[in-house]
Amino acid sequence: MAAVDVIVDKLVTLWMKQAVRQLFPWTFLVISVFGSVLKDLELVPQTYFSSSRNALNVYFVKVSWGWTLLLLTPFLLLSNSSFSRSVLFLSRRLLSLAVATAVWYICTETFFYIEDKTGSCFETKTMDVINKEFTSKASCRQAGFHWQGYDISGHSFILAYSALFIMEETAPMAYLKTASLSALPRMVLNLLYVALNLIVIIWVWMFACTSVYFHDMDHKVLGTICGLLGWYLTYRVWYLKPLSPGLPPQRHPKEQKQHA
Repeated sequence: MAAVDVIVDKLVTLWMKQAVRQLFPWTFLVISVFGSVLKDLELVPQTYFSSSRNALNVYFVKVSWGWTLLLLTPFLLLSNSSFSRSVLFLSRRLLSLAVATAVWYICTETFFYIEDKTGSCFETKTMDVINKEFTSKASCRQAGFHWQGYDISGHSFILAYSALFIMEETAPMAYLKTASLSALPRMVLNLLYVALNLIVIIWVWMFACTSVYFHDMDHKVLGTICGLLGWYLTYRVWYLKPLSPGLPPQRHPKEQKQHA
């Protein structure tokens, strides 16, 4: 597992850089705008990823929140329990998963609602014959027709939000790499950390593909801003307050005992 240890050290060093953490959120906004410009100018050639049926989209992006929770839940439990085994502390930290899930659910349902309320059902792809019988995207598509509404990019939202969520919740790894952990927990923690970083790479790549191949610019930028706001209002505003899940542990366990 020496190779994994080296990878973990390099990843931890990267994420410990203040500039990386400060610029990472802005990266999504830049990619969204710049990618949209490239799409509008038709400067990006069609590739495997220009099809929504590509494997990463079908097996990862379509269930992106599931992947995020699947990997982040055990990591959060294992990493945070290394700082404190207090039931109250762990319960508060696990609450961050519930809050993030609520943000994901509320935002995506709102996007669906807006698309339904602003859209119409068309019988052809040329959008010249409206069928007023169907008043929702789901019923329209089930009938084999085409729905046209204001489609805020759910992909832009969830990929940006998930990546920033992972960035925040994996921060304790910077302090745990020197902690005294037994072999098995250390191995599991390292593997989960590497897997989460791989997921972040996939999310960023697919976010870029969404920007250059799909949706209109305003749909993507608005979806991205929603993702950034979901992250900012929790980790930069609410989680600094006493009545909140709180931020991930910011100090080495031994340092916490010294400051207790």
